[in-house]
Amino acid sequence: MNDAEKLSPPLRTVRSFVRRAGRMTVAQKSALDEFWAEYGVEINRVDLDFAALFGRIAPIVCEIGFGNGDALLEMASVDPTRNYFGIEVHRPGVGRVLARVKELGLSNVRVACADAVDILSHNVADAELAQINVYFPDPWHKKRHNKRRLVQETFAALCVRKLSVGGVLHMATDWQEYAEQMLAVATANSSFRNIAGECQYSMRPLYRPLTKFEQRGHRLGHGIWDLLFERIV
Repeated sequence: MNDAEKLSPPLRTVRSFVRRAGRMTVAQKSALDEFWAEYGVEINRVDLDFAALFGRIAPIVCEIGFGNGDALLEMASVDPTRNYFGIEVHRPGVGRVLARVKELGLSNVRVACADAVDILSHNVADAELAQINVYFPDPWHKKRHNKRRLVQETFAALCVRKLSVGGVLHMATDWQEYAEQMLAVATANSSFRNIAGECQYSMRPLYRPLTKFEQRGHRLGHGIWDLLFERIV
């Protein structure tokens, strides 16, 4: 084994996403070109220095798979006391967020365009995060694809490592069977405490914005499940 192989992390053969090229608008591409240096996070093989990235020390909230970024932007806007680190693999969504961050003048948002599990595993120090948000991850609803779901035992263990004691893992889904899996996986980890109570789902916290997608789901009678688990040890 050569030195490069020793330094390289093991390849993950099963990922929770499919990297789609997507159609990027002129505005999104322009935002990536113009604002990445200011708000984007380059990933290398060392732990991220969040104090340097944000220019201050404050609790770090990490959102995995922020999509078009509406929740990330709103939470950062109404809670300037915390730093928000968003991770998304799809470049159009990243471009949109960069444009909005600049437009809104938000100094407490930084974004990365990479695999969140890789970033948490290799670039975030243990006990670094105050909160991890996973909102509406791909349910991979076909049984043969369930292994691709993000929320598995290994992911829960990774979140425990990266959260500080008292930190919170907040998950939300509109897919009941996935909600049941999330509940079972997090409950099985003894380092977590279900904030809502044993085997219970939480009410949507006021800090999590109600998305247009959810509003439509409510009108159609679709369920939404929130789960909040606190790291206790």
